[in-house]
Amino acid sequence: MIRPSLIFDLNSYIESKNIQINNELDKIIDAQNSNLISKAIRYSLMSGGKRIRPVLCIAASEAVGGEERSVLPAACALEMIHTYSLIHDDLPAIDNDSLRRGKQTCHIAFDEATAILAGDALLTLSFQVLSSIDVNRYNANTWLKVIHLISIAAGYKGMIEGQIRDISYENRHISMKKLEEMHSLKTGALIEVSVKSGAILGNGNPEQIELLQIYAKNIGLAFQITDDLLNVAGDPSVTGKGVGTDMARNKCTYPALIGISGSETYAKKLINNALKAIESFDNKSDPLRAIAMYIIERKR
Repeated sequence: MIRPSLIFDLNSYIESKNIQINNELDKIIDAQNSNLISKAIRYSLMSGGKRIRPVLCIAASEAVGGEERSVLPAACALEMIHTYSLIHDDLPAIDNDSLRRGKQTCHIAFDEATAILAGDALLTLSFQVLSSIDVNRYNANTWLKVIHLISIAAGYKGMIEGQIRDISYENRHISMKKLEEMHSLKTGALIEVSVKSGAILGNGNPEQIELLQIYAKNIGLAFQITDDLLNVAGDPSVTGKGVGTDMARNKCTYPALIGISGSETYAKKLINNALKAIESFDNKSDPLRAIAMYIIERKR
């Protein structure tokens, strides 16, 4: 299978994309607006992170011959949705976490009510951004399709369904099948739609989009497995969030079900599946290959 070129520098690629993404986000969330909700939104949205979902969206577009600028609105919207989900996940009623990206979580830095409303604001703002594209410059039907796909992935049949299953499965033993279904929704859905949206907006053909979807499904699960492993043995000063919280809440995780070694082996298998899915793509897909490798090697 084809792995990224030895000369490909993922860190430089992510850094360059993050500059563009952060510049766009900065324009959307006006720094001059200093009311409380804007401060809470900026605090969480601009707090760092690798921006993997928007970067995947851009990389998938480039892999099929598209351009970065044509997918930036979708990339920014996906980061807003992801950040909203983190704000709400961290709340006392869900995961009750106090650390995120090396900083206090939103409800700790501000208060619980402000955090809830900041998450609500980010979700609604994401669809404002998605629906604000210039129809004279972009294909409106294509964007409508992408908006529809993102709304499903982020909605009650996607990410939210995965989140409610995660809560309901606490203190229970579940099967591997149920664990995978849960994480395909909770984590995988937004990763999958990031890749698929980029491929669609980059005018990929049906075969390319299908192969990229297989890639995305596999890296989505591998991403969650690595998250589970980092929660067991990660370094909080590197991960930027708490360690051991899954065990404390008796959550259903891959290490709890198949052990640390089994989880590592399975994550590698998923990444191999992802790389195989895009082996027919040329070197424009090197960013996607490198991101796949990064997912199982990351420390945060």
